[in-house]
Amino acid sequence: MTNAPMLAVAALVTAIGCAGAPKPILYPNRHLDGVGKAAAERDIAECRELADAAGAHRDPSKVTDTARDTATGAAIGAVSGAAGGAIVGSAGRGAAIGAASGATAGLLRSIFRKKPVSQVHIAFVNRCLNERGYDTVGWK
Repeated sequence: MTNAPMLAVAALVTAIGCAGAPKPILYPNRHLDGVGKAAAERDIAECRELADAAGAHRDPSKVTDTARDTATGAAIGAVSGAAGGAIVGSAGRGAAIGAASGATAGLLRSIFRKKPVSQVHIAFVNRCLNERGYDTVGWK
């Protein structure tokens, strides 16, 4: 049996989770008109990488938040699963199923929750783009 379906689902979840990340909006000045949209996207990506490398991370708390949300979901799921399992005579099994379901729900919630980008990251990227000739008007 192949893992292709699982890999496809993982790739889709990753793409959807990253798709909503805020990015700079560029004013259509002469420089942008001259280099084109594809070059501008490459410059944005490069400036974001430079910001991350300099310590101006996009969201330095994301890993911690994801772990916390997953653990909280598991705890809530275990308690509610144990309560449900106790009603039908299998509290331990209900707790295990609840913990697994809750952890999955907590992880997915954390992945898909939109979080604001660090103001330091935004300032770094704006300055980098400005030095390259772009004019940022905001982030969306």
